[in-house]
Amino acid sequence: MKSGILISLILIIVSCHSPRALTGNSQIENDHQEKFWLVLQQHCGKAFEGTVISAPANDTTFRNKKLTIHLKECKENRIRIPFVVGDNRSRTFIFTKTAYQITLKHDHRHEDGTAESITMYGGATSNSGSATVQYFPADEHTAKILPAAAANVWWVELVAGKYLTYNLRRMGTDRLFTIRFDLSIPVVLPESPWGWTDQ
Repeated sequence: MKSGILISLILIIVSCHSPRALTGNSQIENDHQEKFWLVLQQHCGKAFEGTVISAPANDTTFRNKKLTIHLKECKENRIRIPFVVGDNRSRTFIFTKTAYQITLKHDHRHEDGTAESITMYGGATSNSGSATVQYFPADEHTAKILPAAAANVWWVELVAGKYLTYNLRRMGTDRLFTIRFDLSIPVVLPESPWGWTDQ
């Protein structure tokens, strides 16, 4: 009797770790993320204005500023989106896709094009998300250069032709940023971000 139970447990463990099981899980994740990626690419070459939906009461970075994203570069596995805040062209969102996940990084540049000391922070998807929402918990690099941001979770909600919402929540605090960009009305393309190179 005991040997029968043991054999059953081994079969369950093997089936959970079989190539078929792993391929199935990866395919589900790939399907969700591939759909998200394709919708993002549909808006390439265009710029859109955003509105602050949520921000800390003491925020002076985004409130009352003109906010514009420009889906400036779209390659098969990388999308770079400059994010212009007023006259500040220091920010670029970088999305990178692999077979199993999407990463989001924040590239920050000085006006002369050199990298800021705090740059390339962000995270990678840790689950399949959905075709309209992908989540990016802070990675090790972020925790190293910005210890307080180790609890950050970014997520992007994307509905084709309607809106893209960029969100940041610092878990365990009331720190929440939500900026919604209207994808239904393209606007004039902004100037290239500081330090931009086609690479």
